Amino acid sequence: MAALTTRRIRANIERMFRQGTLFGVCAPEFDTAFAEVRRENLDPTSWVDHAPRWLRGSDQLLDELVAVLPLRQRTGVRMYDRIVDEPRLTAWWQEQHERPEPLPMLRDMRLVLAEHYSEPFDSIGFNLYRDGNDSVAWHSDRHAKVVTNPVVAIVSLGAPRPFRMRPKGGGRSRVWELGDGDLFVMGGASQHDWEHTVPKVRVTTGPRMSISFRSW
Repeated sequence: MAALTTRRIRANIERMFRQGTLFGVCAPEFDTAFAEVRRENLDPTSWVDHAPRWLRGSDQLLDELVAVLPLRQRTGVRMYDRIVDEPRLTAWWQEQHERPEPLPMLRDMRLVLAEHYSEPFDSIGFNLYRDGNDSVAWHSDRHAKVVTNPVVAIVSLGAPRPFRMRPKGGGRSRVWELGDGDLFVMGGASQHDWEHTVPKVRVTTGPRMSISFRSW
């Protein structure tokens, strides 16, 4: 079953290559100067940074990651009042396990992001949304230790998908279409006072992978 799933994902990625843009299919490289990063304040204590197409060649990197990552679907996950299989595939890397990052470029990105945001970023999470049926419910990112105002940096590969944020307890949400190598960083009190989601979409869409750099 896992092999069949991987073949389907790779077929979708190959279709994206045939339909892709210059930004998607060139050799991967990213903006070490953060020249296009723009900050938005969500409230007086929470902020996000957004840099569209911070990473060039995102489709190629997505293809390489699907080939090397041990992507798995978590089962028995509580979603609201039900126990379900998580509607996405995931994988993790942590510095404490003393293994190199799955690809050298991930180390390069991690160190550049860590220096820019003054964060150790010793953990990388990979979430693969295979198509519009995959999603993640409203949540805030949790850490193994209590972290005050953690910074979470996300690089999105593949087909753009809506990424929504709203104040905890409800309220009007904000939305960004993230994909094609976009960098999106959540900081300040955003993980305490806000929550985010990647909802299902009805339109046909290709795979999207989020690479989340965090301080575990």
